[in-house]
Amino acid sequence: MSSRSTHARSTQAYGEARTRYADDGVDTEAVLAKLDAIPVSMHCWQGDDVAGFEFPDRALSGGIQTTGNYPGKARTPEQLRRDAELAMSLIPGAKRFNLHAIYLDTEEAVARDRIEPRHFSRWIEWAQERRIGLDFNPSCFSHPNYQDGMTLAHPDAAIRNFWIDHCIASRRISDAFGEALGTPAIMNVWVPDGMKDMPADRNAPRQRLLDALDRILAADVPGKHHKVAVEGKLFGIGAESYTVGSNDFYIAYAVSRKTALCLDAGHFHPTEIVSDKITALMPFVQDILLHVTRSVRWDSDHVVLLDDETQAISNEIVRNGLTDRVHIGLDFFDASINRIAAWVIGTRNMKKALLRSLLDPTKTLRDAEAALDYTTRLALMEEQKSMPWSAVWDEYCGRAGVGVGIEWLNAVKRYEAEVLSTR
Repeated sequence: MSSRSTHARSTQAYGEARTRYADDGVDTEAVLAKLDAIPVSMHCWQGDDVAGFEFPDRALSGGIQTTGNYPGKARTPEQLRRDAELAMSLIPGAKRFNLHAIYLDTEEAVARDRIEPRHFSRWIEWAQERRIGLDFNPSCFSHPNYQDGMTLAHPDAAIRNFWIDHCIASRRISDAFGEALGTPAIMNVWVPDGMKDMPADRNAPRQRLLDALDRILAADVPGKHHKVAVEGKLFGIGAESYTVGSNDFYIAYAVSRKTALCLDAGHFHPTEIVSDKITALMPFVQDILLHVTRSVRWDSDHVVLLDDETQAISNEIVRNGLTDRVHIGLDFFDASINRIAAWVIGTRNMKKALLRSLLDPTKTLRDAEAALDYTTRLALMEEQKSMPWSAVWDEYCGRAGVGVGIEWLNAVKRYEAEVLSTR
């Protein structure tokens, strides 16, 4: 069946779906306009297995691992941009792109604590051409100065100062991104600091991390065009017994220092969920950055599915009107499948979850709850699961020209045969 006939059939199905949703007081056209304006930040590291372009052949360290050797990974900034462009062309709605410091694009050999906005000028030009925002991350891993399992919390002041200077330099780059692109960059600080076995002193490393973060925030850096987020973790490879920057530490830090707080869906105990934390924290923090991922066995960073927790995260954001204060980013890196397809699947699933949330009869649900009519609330919530949301999604994709249903996969397969297979 041709793409045109597929879209025609989906448009007919959309007409019927629009009527059904209207019966529940939901205007699907208004929903699509809202959905189109909610950006999802795609992460650069899915395209090249977190190698970056500073030392692309250096082994990963800092508790980061990728598995799989699917052919065709990006090996240059230009290849990564080209791959990301294809992925973005198959994903409807607003998008951003999230860079790590090791993805600089320059012929100059530059130390990580001396990077400048000019080393990312090609990324800025690329984002300007595509009218997307950029986000940023200091890369506190895979470097000779990641030593003894520590960076910002290292007992050696020289090593600690190196990473402080790197994060300050990253703030300058983030601010340059935001100024050039007209949308604030979110700069997320995550460090892998911790210990494999039980520490004798849990306090001293945390005091060093606290001081280092305060120095990063106090640096003479323009702050108008970027926001700093801090990200905790339960444990990591090489930090199984103790993580300096735990979630408790960073919640307290974000509240007291008025930074954004990053919640990574894989960084908690396996029975914990991120969705419930969003509204628990929003009264106390200014912004939340989400790293939406899928944990099969804890922090395994599998491609995001349209599963219960992804939907619950979206529901919390949309039902509570938090799309301006919760910044949605993705964080997965699967090297066992086509990397562009991974981007498309994960990002489209996040967008699908947002659509389903926007299609909820939120006012009716809230009214039932306020009236203590929990029977109606439950009945409506369950009924929404079988509403024809997929017809609305297909119409959205058809209008955006990104492929209805599985059509997008044909473009990825062609690109794999023509481009990826030659790398």
